[in-house]
Amino acid sequence: MPKRPRAAFLAALLLLSATGARAEDLLSAYHQAYRTDPALASARAQLQATLQDRPAARAAFLPHLGVGASVGFNTGHFSGFAGLNLNKAYYSDSYSVTLTQSVFDGQSYTALREAGSHIQAQTASLLYTEQQLALRVATAYFQVLEAQAQERVAEKQRQLLESIYKQAEATLKIGTGDIIAVREAQARLDAARSDLIRAQNAVAVAQRGLERLTHAPVGQLADLRSFTPQGPHPDDMDAWVKAALRDQPLIREAQAQLQTAQEEVQYQQRARWPKLGLQGVAQHIHGSPFPGFNENQAGVSLNLSMPLYEGGSISSRVQKAQALSVAQVDHLGSVRDQVRLDTQTAFLNLLDSVSQLEAAKATVESAKVSLTGTRKGYEVGTRSIIDLLQTATDYIRAEQDYNVALYHQVLARVQLKAATGQLDLQDLQAVNGLLQTN
Repeated sequence: MPKRPRAAFLAALLLLSATGARAEDLLSAYHQAYRTDPALASARAQLQATLQDRPAARAAFLPHLGVGASVGFNTGHFSGFAGLNLNKAYYSDSYSVTLTQSVFDGQSYTALREAGSHIQAQTASLLYTEQQLALRVATAYFQVLEAQAQERVAEKQRQLLESIYKQAEATLKIGTGDIIAVREAQARLDAARSDLIRAQNAVAVAQRGLERLTHAPVGQLADLRSFTPQGPHPDDMDAWVKAALRDQPLIREAQAQLQTAQEEVQYQQRARWPKLGLQGVAQHIHGSPFPGFNENQAGVSLNLSMPLYEGGSISSRVQKAQALSVAQVDHLGSVRDQVRLDTQTAFLNLLDSVSQLEAAKATVESAKVSLTGTRKGYEVGTRSIIDLLQTATDYIRAEQDYNVALYHQVLARVQLKAATGQLDLQDLQAVNGLLQTN
């Protein structure tokens, strides 16, 4: 299960041509959702904002150049030197250029590393959002197909029970039937009509769910063609769990967040460290009580600062950062446990989906044979109308269960890849290949 890089995922997606308002297959639905999903757009913007943390932290190591200027009006009384007694009003102005360069600042080094781990966390978050969008689109797409299939089954049930009801009515009129059988058939038919309404509503709800992701009306969706059920490859749960613990973006994000929290502890601890900086100043001053007096000066200084006591604020910030770091350790452990459980569950679901689909298909075939036999038995008088109604109900239920197993088998493939953090465009293309796109 090699990991496919995110860059290849995005590059392959961009090769898809732009689609219209109708989502015809899974890939076009995902492409529309990828371009319009607000959660994905938000994650991209958050990453772009986070990327600025690195140059902001790097700025502490670079020279800082500034200029200053002032113009003022002054009045003063000057006395005491050589009998001086002078009242004077005068204008003054000054201009200065200041250049500072950090020589040593322990916090700045930590801030730069912290910015890098923060970017890693946000990058993993964006990748997780992309994979979850693919999973959500696939889930919504097959929910629509399943709802449409169940609607067709509900219509088939209505037609089947309506024919049985008419048959029961006909036998009652010629005196070979009974009123109880007719009423039972009528009750089953009424229930079938109600089921059809619910199935139609389910289709509308499923379509709204897909429209929410694609932000476009749902057109005629390509349905599944005949395919061979496939379980997990490799058929080794431990291998999938190991891959999930390595590739799942949620774990990468939690690991980067833990690294950020640990670096924040170091950042707060280094607030006690001394800071050393080099400063150069050039200044021109014009204007004084003494006509023609100007001052021009330039200087360089090496400045050292170190906090001795700040009311306990440094200790408080260190303790807070340490507590948050411990919390992040527990969060990482919780994420790993959840990813492990999700992967194991998805693996077992996919493994079970193969046998479920095969069993559902066999049940449909058996139920169909049973319905045909019961109908013939009713025609020759060996089976009752109640037997026929029950057999018809069993056949319809078998078809409904088959539809659930059919779409679940395909979706379970996507769910396992998403649980391990390996879901990408190639996986969607493989599932899209199961659709009748022609």
